[in-house]
Amino acid sequence: MKFVIQRVTHASVEVEEQIVGKIGKGYLVLIGVGANDTKADADKLIRKMIGLRIFSDENDKINLSLKDVDGSLLLVSQFTLYANCIKGNRPSFTEAGNPALAEELYEYIIAECRKQIPIVETGVFGAHMQVSMCNSGPFTIVLESDKLH
Repeated sequence: MKFVIQRVTHASVEVEEQIVGKIGKGYLVLIGVGANDTKADADKLIRKMIGLRIFSDENDKINLSLKDVDGSLLLVSQFTLYANCIKGNRPSFTEAGNPALAEELYEYIIAECRKQIPIVETGVFGAHMQVSMCNSGPFTIVLESDKLH
């Protein structure tokens, strides 16, 4: 499983010209589910993401977490995080989880995040989405479940 976490001042996602999710300060998180991912992988990434201290404190030190700044989450599924571009010019997506598994784990991640963060907005699984954001920093972190202990 992969999370691409972008620290934002604001972000939104549209489907068919309608805003379906919108946040102010917080994280825009692109979520990729791999073929062998589990809820345990999701739990590991959620715990790490929510614990990250990547907001500035009063001394301008990167020292505050999402909860410390009353930040929000915008969670967007993105199977293309599993693109394999090693051979040829057309990406292969065989490492991505099948849609049923990916949607189940995406919904699980949303539910678990809502237990800890008051404002959790989402995209629409499987839809063609337009994602807009202002990356603050820019600050982007990539978390991969197979690289965390």
